[in-house]
Amino acid sequence: MSRESPNQTSVVSCASEHTHHASASQAVFDARAFERAAQLFRAAGDVPRLKLLERLSRGECCVSEIADEMGEGLSTISQRLRLLRSEGLVQRRREGKHVYYAVADQHVASLIHTALAHASEDSPPLLSEED
Repeated sequence: MSRESPNQTSVVSCASEHTHHASASQAVFDARAFERAAQLFRAAGDVPRLKLLERLSRGECCVSEIADEMGEGLSTISQRLRLLRSEGLVQRRREGKHVYYAVADQHVASLIHTALAHASEDSPPLLSEED
């Protein structure tokens, strides 16, 4: 009879133990979709840009209005909008001297609202890098 030391763990394949599991189906999305989604999360993964996306998800707004609402300079807001636009998260339209921005589509608005709703739920705090 073999004994395992306290530091060893026995690894048992799930497939060998539980044949009643439904087999995993093929991935629905291709590698390009995963890469693109990761790019979208990186673009939205900054608090000031996320706040900007949330604001735009509530309706179209011109750059000067956004800057006033957020207490930021026009150039700062424009830089954030440029990045979000390059990733396809926001769209713009020009009307005279004003440039208006809005989220690109309902998918973006839903993504932002879902992420914020999930983050607002009572859940364990995020671990810091030190944990």
